[in-house]
Amino acid sequence: MYGNMRVIMYKGGDIMIKIAIIGGTGLYDPRILDNVRDGTVVTPYGEVTYKVGEFSGQAVAFIPRHGSAHSIPPHLINYRANIWALKKLGVTNVIASTAVGSLNPKMGGGDFVLVDQFLDFTKSRVATFYDGGDRGVVHVDVTQPYCSNLRAILLNAAQEIGIPIHASGTYVCTEGPRFETPAEIKAYAKLGGDLVGMTNVPEVVLAREAEMCYVTVSMVTNFAAGISPHPLTHGEVLETMAANTEKIKRLIMAAIAKIDTKEDCACRHALAEYGGFKL
Repeated sequence: MYGNMRVIMYKGGDIMIKIAIIGGTGLYDPRILDNVRDGTVVTPYGEVTYKVGEFSGQAVAFIPRHGSAHSIPPHLINYRANIWALKKLGVTNVIASTAVGSLNPKMGGGDFVLVDQFLDFTKSRVATFYDGGDRGVVHVDVTQPYCSNLRAILLNAAQEIGIPIHASGTYVCTEGPRFETPAEIKAYAKLGGDLVGMTNVPEVVLAREAEMCYVTVSMVTNFAAGISPHPLTHGEVLETMAANTEKIKRLIMAAIAKIDTKEDCACRHALAEYGGFKL
């Protein structure tokens, strides 16, 4: 367990949870929270199962992006249901973790990166809550896709606990579940990409539409195809994750302890001109 906990009594299903973790590969560990229990939220996009517990006096929700048994591939994750469920729970701050390959020689295996931009190369995913009809059409601004306040908190937490971290990086999101070709990686690098992964889009866009503060901390597990001296394997990803999982857990929990859930942020007003996000 991380730090000292105080007991929070949850009453039935009426819980206002302000902070959530969306865990990627290797981060599914409810033991980082105390007084953990299961919960379910029904959304227009399907049912979402989550865990809720306590840390540093805060109620924190946890969703394993790929499922508790890592059984959901990146292109089939129900991103809309996950974000809708967190919004319905009352979440205003989301910390997401991702495992990524590196296109940048300065970002090696085991490094942490605070993503600040993305390039979207997904193909079949619905990236909005606004498909016309009753919900209408919305054009959300993503000049700064990731919450600057949460990014500052993560950076400060990393410095305080002595975990090296890259303060910025561009995430290239591909469809998956296959790894990328060397030609694709070369093209992504020329476009300014630093990291390549399969899950950050549309998650980050949906969080912005839902007017939630959202941040991604990525862990580099390998160099991408054509940069790596050997063929890529999922085992390599898992091996690097296992070696660094405790660090990313410490980083995320140290950041959560610094979040002031009463503080306002521009992210919470992203759809102000449309009358705000409505469940």
